[in-house]
Amino acid sequence: MQYQTPTLPHLLVVDDDNRIRTLLVKFLSDQGFRVNAAANAAEARSHMACHVFDALILDIMMPGEDGIQLTKSLRATTRVPILLLTARDQLDDKVTGFETGADDYLTKPFEPLELLARLKSLIRRSSIPDTDSNPLIHFGDYTFDIQNGRLKNKEELVFLTSTEMILLKTLAQTPGHPFSRDELAQRIGHRVSERTVDVQITRLRKKIGDDPRNPRTLQTIRHIGYALCPD
Repeated sequence: MQYQTPTLPHLLVVDDDNRIRTLLVKFLSDQGFRVNAAANAAEARSHMACHVFDALILDIMMPGEDGIQLTKSLRATTRVPILLLTARDQLDDKVTGFETGADDYLTKPFEPLELLARLKSLIRRSSIPDTDSNPLIHFGDYTFDIQNGRLKNKEELVFLTSTEMILLKTLAQTPGHPFSRDELAQRIGHRVSERTVDVQITRLRKKIGDDPRNPRTLQTIRHIGYALCPD
C-alpha cells in the first residue's frame, strides 16, 4: 500500500524590509511551511499567478501598492486568508484593514509564536470547502477560473504562461473596466515595456479564441488600453 505525503501549507510573505522578510521565511520554514517571499505587490502577484497559497502575510507600509490596496484588489478574486503586518497600532488602521478584507492583523514588533498561532488558526478556518469561492468568467466556449488561474476550452485545459495568467486575472477581476498598458505592465512586474504588453495581449487573444484582427472579448479601448468583455 502506498501512502501520500501530506502537502505542507504554502505561505506567501510580502514585505519590503529584506531583514524581516528573511527572518519570516526562515522561521516559518523551520515550522514546517512552504514559503515564498515578495518585496512588493507586483512580485506578490507574480507568485500568485504560479502558485496557490494557503495564507498570505502582507506588510501594510510598502512603496507603491501598499498592503491595504493589495488586499482590496485580491478580495475581488480570492478568499485566501490574509494576515496584515504593520507598525501602526491605531484602531482606525485595524478597522480599515478588516473592512478591506483582511482576516487578521498583527502589530510590529510581534512574537513569532503568536504569528504562528494566528496563521494556523486562519488556515484551519479556511479549510472548510466553499462552493462559491471560485468565480468563473465565461466567453464563448471558454471558461476562466479567476482564483485558480485555469482557462478551459469546454473541458480541455488551455496552457497559460505566467505573464498571460497575470494579464487575464487582472482583466477578469473587473470585467469591462479598461486597464492602461502602463497598469498592465506594472501588474506583470518585470519592468516590461508597453510594447511587450501589446505582444502578450495578442498571444492571449489567440488562446481565448478571440480574433486578434477583430477582437470581441479582449477589446482595445482607444487611447486607454484593454478591457475584458465576457459574455
